[in-house]
Amino acid sequence: MAKTKTAFFCQNCGTQYAKWVGQCSACKEWNTVVEELVQKEEKQSWKPASSSKRKIAKPLRVNEISTEKELRLNTFDLEFNRVLGGGLVPGALVLLGGEPGVGKSTLLLQIALKLPYKTLYVSGEESQKQIKMRADRIHPNSDTCLILTETKTQNIFQQIEATAPDIVVIDSIQTLHSDHIESAAGSISQVRECTAELIKFAKETNTPVILIGHITKDGSIAGPKILEHMVDTVLQFEGDRNYVYRILRALKNRFGSTAELGIYEMQGGGLRQVNNPSEILISKNDEGLSGTAIASTVEGMRPLMIEIQALVSTAVYGTPQRSTTGYNAKRLNMLLAVLEKRAGFKLGAKDVFLNITGGISVDDPAIDLAVIAAILSSNEDIPIDKGVCFAAEVGLAGEIRPVQRIEQRILEAEKLGFKTIYVAKNNKISLTNSKITIELVSRIEDVVNRLFD
Repeated sequence: MAKTKTAFFCQNCGTQYAKWVGQCSACKEWNTVVEELVQKEEKQSWKPASSSKRKIAKPLRVNEISTEKELRLNTFDLEFNRVLGGGLVPGALVLLGGEPGVGKSTLLLQIALKLPYKTLYVSGEESQKQIKMRADRIHPNSDTCLILTETKTQNIFQQIEATAPDIVVIDSIQTLHSDHIESAAGSISQVRECTAELIKFAKETNTPVILIGHITKDGSIAGPKILEHMVDTVLQFEGDRNYVYRILRALKNRFGSTAELGIYEMQGGGLRQVNNPSEILISKNDEGLSGTAIASTVEGMRPLMIEIQALVSTAVYGTPQRSTTGYNAKRLNMLLAVLEKRAGFKLGAKDVFLNITGGISVDDPAIDLAVIAAILSSNEDIPIDKGVCFAAEVGLAGEIRPVQRIEQRILEAEKLGFKTIYVAKNNKISLTNSKITIELVSRIEDVVNRLFD
């Protein structure tokens, strides 16, 4: 029997100490250091039946390493495949995080029910009957999805050996506990140990494992930061519960790009894939309303047309308000300063409210010109023509700066029926058969004169 050892861990960042301290020196949080048992009597964790025949890794010359493309498992979900980079890589560990109630369990259960491979869905939060009720709404007939309600990793591995699944889904990693660690489920030590056991299983059997992770009030995944370093892919599932749309982003991906984006619509029968998000992000108002402008943005490899709404009104209480939804408030203040300094609009004594419709957040600087156009439209109370859109960045000197992948943005605007697009004069455009009118502008004054004169 191994000697019992204890150590002190910070429950916020995972830093280890030899003795108790009041304040963690790493994250500066108070009263987060607790004592945990780090070693006890050894018990069997994941151990493959053919462990004696396991191949030992040998060093290879660079020119001897195969460069063939890694085979991927198709999840039969176009949005999920796009964010992963083409599908699940055998032996990969995928971590999916998101706010409570955003639909993490629904998304993975929906994928598990529709997969043609044998899938083991392990839940530590819901009973089998609860999962069955949700499955009846999503995809009632599935012969390949197995449901297991268990939180002890040793029991989970016993069922894995008995069923030999092609894909394993864990909901969630914070509910699991291992016999190797004497601490509560969800603690720093338990999360790290359970993840290490799952990584060992995934790599030795080439079985992809998908983990659901809870997040803290700061928006980061709960548990030690090393959890995100251990896994191969970190996905973020986000969305406002007041809207039906959900966005899937890749924060880390060892097998693909981190710039891709997947969009879903939450319905009673599960999550519906949105193949053309531009149509849902633009309202279908027949009447021309002031304070509205359409921007052409790019998320990953996907161009999007989004609607930006602005409201400019006189400040009632003397101190003007600056409020944004889905847009960086500091960048809004910068654009307002540029308008006042370079274009002569006196907005310092007015309230400015900005909203990106659909409940999404956009960081693309290419929407700067659309933001300015929406603000000026609301200030002058003159609507912008519905066939006009914008794709350009605005500099501090009031100049219109070029943006990347402008041709892809123009083609997306043309496909959705827009007649005119405003872009920077310095953008290199080689489109010849485009039916959309391309307005080249170099300064804010040019945009104001063409839109409101």
